Amino acid sequence: MPLKIVEISDKGVDIDEIEQLLFGGAKVEVSSKLKDKVTKSFHFLQEFSIDKVIYGVNTGFGPMAQYHIKDEEINQLQYNIIRSHSVGTGSPIEPVYVKSAMIDRLCTFAQGYSGIHPALIQLLIDFINFDICPYVPSHGSVGASGDLVQLAHIALALIGEGEVFFNGKLHPTADVMSQTGIEPFKLHIREGLALTNGTSMMTGVGLVNLILARKLLHHALVASAMMNEIAQSYDDFLAPELNGVKRHNGQVETAAFMREWLKDSKLLRNRKKELYNGTKASHFKQKVQPYYSLRCVPQVLGPVWDTLKVARKVIIDELNSVSDNPIVDCSSENIYHGGNFHGDYISFEMDKLKIAVTKMIMLMERQLNYLMHDKVNEILPPFVNLGTLGLNYGMQAMQFTATSTTAENQTLSYPMYLHSIPNNNDNQDIVSMGTNSALLAKTVIENGFQVMAIHYMAIVQAIDCLQAVEKLSPKSQDIYHEIRSFFPTFVDDKPRYKDINRIVEYLKTKRIVS
Repeated sequence: MPLKIVEISDKGVDIDEIEQLLFGGAKVEVSSKLKDKVTKSFHFLQEFSIDKVIYGVNTGFGPMAQYHIKDEEINQLQYNIIRSHSVGTGSPIEPVYVKSAMIDRLCTFAQGYSGIHPALIQLLIDFINFDICPYVPSHGSVGASGDLVQLAHIALALIGEGEVFFNGKLHPTADVMSQTGIEPFKLHIREGLALTNGTSMMTGVGLVNLILARKLLHHALVASAMMNEIAQSYDDFLAPELNGVKRHNGQVETAAFMREWLKDSKLLRNRKKELYNGTKASHFKQKVQPYYSLRCVPQVLGPVWDTLKVARKVIIDELNSVSDNPIVDCSSENIYHGGNFHGDYISFEMDKLKIAVTKMIMLMERQLNYLMHDKVNEILPPFVNLGTLGLNYGMQAMQFTATSTTAENQTLSYPMYLHSIPNNNDNQDIVSMGTNSALLAKTVIENGFQVMAIHYMAIVQAIDCLQAVEKLSPKSQDIYHEIRSFFPTFVDDKPRYKDINRIVEYLKTKRIVS
C-alpha cells in the first residue's frame, strides 16, 4: 500500500520509502525526537565555538582555513561559501535527482550532528513536499569536501536566490517562495558550510539510479523468460539442482524468479520427455542447448542481482550517515574534524552499478540480435518483419539504435572512481569523483531503458509472428497485453521513435513488487 507520510527517525530510511517520496506522492516529515536533537546540537555549537577555533565556523574554508574570521564576519562567511561556490556548468540535473539529494541532506541534518539551526530542517521539508527543486548544473563536483558546487546551488535556492524548477518550469527562487509562502533561510554560524559539505548530490543521484536499475533488472529477467518461450528452450537450464551447485545467491535467485514466471508456459520443452527417451535420431531440429544469451541468463544476471543487492546496502548506509565536516557531537561534548564528506563509497558503487547495467544491456542486445537474425533463430523472418520482405523493413533500423546505444554504454562504463585529480591547492589531493560516477551511471541506465524498450518491441512482434500468445505463461501474457494496449502490432514502415519513448515510459513507471 502506498505510503502517504515518510517519517525520518532514528531508525533511518530505506529505498522503498525513498521511492514513495520520489515517485509515489508521499510527503516527508522528521520525528520530534530528531528535531529536538537538532536543536540541542545547534545550541551546543553556539556555546562551544565561543572561545575555540572551529573549522568553517570561525575559520576560512579549505586552504583558507589558516585564516581566522572575525566575530562580526562569521555570518557573512556562511553566505560567501554558498555564493562563491555556485559556479556549476553544463545542463541542469533533472528535478527528481535534485529532490533526492535534498532528501539525503535532510536525513544527514536530522541526525543532529551538524550544528544547524532547526529552521533549516523545516525549510528542506517544505522544498521537498512542495516539489521545489533548485537549478543544479551537472558539472562541478570532484566528490571530496563533498559535492560543494552542486550543493551550493541547492543552498542558493534555500536562501532565496538562484532559480528553481516548480510545476515543470524554471522560475526565480524568490517568485516561487513568494507564491508558496516560504521564507528564505537566514544563515547563522554553520549552515553555509553544512549545506555545501557532504555527499548528498552523488547519493541522491545514486538513490534514483538504484531504483531504476532494479526495474531494469526485473525487465531483463522477464524479457529473458519470454525469450526462452519464443525459442521453446528446454526448461532444465533453470533447474534448482543445476543452479544450486554454483553457490552464488544471485544465480539461484534469478533462476527461481524465472522458474516462477514461466510456470504453466506451454512453450518450454522437457528434456526428459524429448531427449532422455532412447531416441536414435542422427540430427535434431531443436537445439540440444540454445545460445548462451538464452541458456546462461542466471549466470549472467546473477552477478547483476548480487551487485544491486550490495549497492542497495551501501547507498542506504550513506543516506543514513552523517557526511558533514566537522561533526558536532553533543554526547561527548566535542567537535571532530575529519573527512566524512569523502564520496568513495558512492563513487565505487556507482561504477560497479553501471558496469552491471551495461552487462545486463549487452545480454538484452544479444537476445535482440537472436530475434533479428533469421539464420540464427530459424523460426522468424529477418528483423521480425511482418510485412513484405524487401518492401518493408520491420525492426531493422531499430536494431541499429539498440546496438549503438549498447556500445556507448560499454565506453561509459570505464571506472570514474580511478580518476582522482588533485586540486584546491593540493588540499584535496585525492578525491572520489563520486557525482561524476553517479551521473555517468545515470546515463548508462537511461540508455539501458532505450535498448530494453526496443527489445520488448521485438519480443511482442515475435510472439505475434509465431501466433504464440495463448501458449505463453500467464505472467508473460499479462506483459504482452499491457504493451499491446498502447503499441499495436505493426506491418507497415512508419517512424517508431515515439513508440520507443512510450515503451521506455511504461518500463520506468511500471510498479515492480520486490
